[in-house]
Amino acid sequence: MTDLISSFQNQFGHLPAYIAQAPGRVNLLGEHVDYNGGPVLPAAIDRAVYLAAAASSDGKIHLFARDIDQKVSFSMADVENKVDLEGRPLPGWARYPAGVAWSLQEAGLEVSGLEVLYTSEVPIGAGLSSSAAVEVGFGVLWQAKGGWEIDQLTLAKICQRAENAYVGVSCGLMDQFASACGVEGHALYFDTRSLDWHPAPLPDGTAIVIADSGIRRSLTNSAYNERRNSCEEAVTLLQRYMPGIQSLRDVKTIEFAAYSPYLPPVICKRAEHVVKEIARVDFAVSALNRNDPQAFGALMFASHASLRDLYEVSTPELDILVDLARNLPGCYGARLTGAGFGGCTVNLVQNDQVTSFIEGLKAGYRQTAGRKAQVYLCKASQGATAERA
Repeated sequence: MTDLISSFQNQFGHLPAYIAQAPGRVNLLGEHVDYNGGPVLPAAIDRAVYLAAAASSDGKIHLFARDIDQKVSFSMADVENKVDLEGRPLPGWARYPAGVAWSLQEAGLEVSGLEVLYTSEVPIGAGLSSSAAVEVGFGVLWQAKGGWEIDQLTLAKICQRAENAYVGVSCGLMDQFASACGVEGHALYFDTRSLDWHPAPLPDGTAIVIADSGIRRSLTNSAYNERRNSCEEAVTLLQRYMPGIQSLRDVKTIEFAAYSPYLPPVICKRAEHVVKEIARVDFAVSALNRNDPQAFGALMFASHASLRDLYEVSTPELDILVDLARNLPGCYGARLTGAGFGGCTVNLVQNDQVTSFIEGLKAGYRQTAGRKAQVYLCKASQGATAERA
């Protein structure tokens, strides 16, 4: 934190008035169910975006991204046009904080001028929601400065709108929600339909280990849309037999077993993953509430197998990481996390076996896949905060 403050002072010539942080997130269970109305089980992680800020003397917004050594300034009068003070298009990195400013303004809040320096520990492109952490970090920063009475879920929605409508990236609410609402030592059960949520305690004596396959996610729009369309088509076909359903969330596993023979093979596979993954999330919360890491881990392995065989979004590298983890001492469960087609696996590991687990995973991956895996030891952390410096 001292480093952050001194960096701000070097950049802007005075001390900051506010310090904020917003964590990245990992999804422990509930993959590709958010757009089917299902529940998810993310956790905020102790890798965060850190921000230092002060009111600007000219009422403008001045940003400095320390990690890439770039700065940009813009005015709220022109924020809708996505241009800087010279009328040039805002660079891509600046559109996330500018989008939050725009979204706050659209929500009827008065966004005042700021000088902000920020830096991130959240790996970019690994599926740990680095962009959502930036958005939520700026959100709590302006909230603290404005003294607004906004609950964290509402702030997450404002940040999601920034990414959807301003940056132009289609995403659900889970990423911003987890960053804003994280609870230390807990996963977060989040119902994407009702937006109800509650924390669920992670098992005693366990750690979260995230392994980056080094394969950058190449989820093309066509691959994503094909799966989403398959789910929608499954609902249309199942409505012949279950007229009341609106999404796959409404289909119980026993009902799916009865009517799945009437679905085309590929559509059946996609829908089967979603229906059973939704059930797995509910079972997982029960396992967490009774402090049962073995049961939770078995659900993680089952989720990965389903994503690999039914939803078909895994890669050989992700499969290698999960297979290696399964055979290492102290691993309760492992699965791909995020959209798939590359990115990371998440592992639940005994605390006293973490060091040997990480060493074994790295060595095995290098030997089997011929690649180097970045491995991160994480713990479930609190959500975003901002306070006076």
